[in-house]
Amino acid sequence: MPEPNIFLTPVIADNWRQVATLQVSPDQREFVAEPTYYLCLCHYGGLWHPLAVQFGEEIIGYLQWAVDDADGSCWLGGILIDSHQQGKGYGRQAVQAAIKQLSREHGYNHFALSYQPDNTRARQLYLSMGFVETGETEGNEFVARLRLPSNE
Repeated sequence: MPEPNIFLTPVIADNWRQVATLQVSPDQREFVAEPTYYLCLCHYGGLWHPLAVQFGEEIIGYLQWAVDDADGSCWLGGILIDSHQQGKGYGRQAVQAAIKQLSREHGYNHFALSYQPDNTRARQLYLSMGFVETGETEGNEFVARLRLPSNE
């Protein structure tokens, strides 16, 4: 039997409770909110779309996406992997899956995200994936962008 892979699924009535129980690791609490905050932001904010990160049958993380009407970039945010599942490469796989899925389903080829300057783990991860810091800021966070080749 093949090893299950990371995939993304919409947060819906059947799985939101699993998302809500995800735990942020103590060393990341200053950088990442609890999943219930992000779920409320998606529900009441009218901009963000929630996705659960699954490994096999288990929900192990969360991320959300939105489109900036000003430049058409697809923003990724609220990215978290449950504290019990960290250090296994799932965060990288989740971001890669989001880029692939959103590019394929919606045609997005310009992605953006932001992170606090002191969040060196996130910064190293995103830069290693090809995101480039632009000098822009979003509140107190650095903005990094990734452009896919136009033929993808």
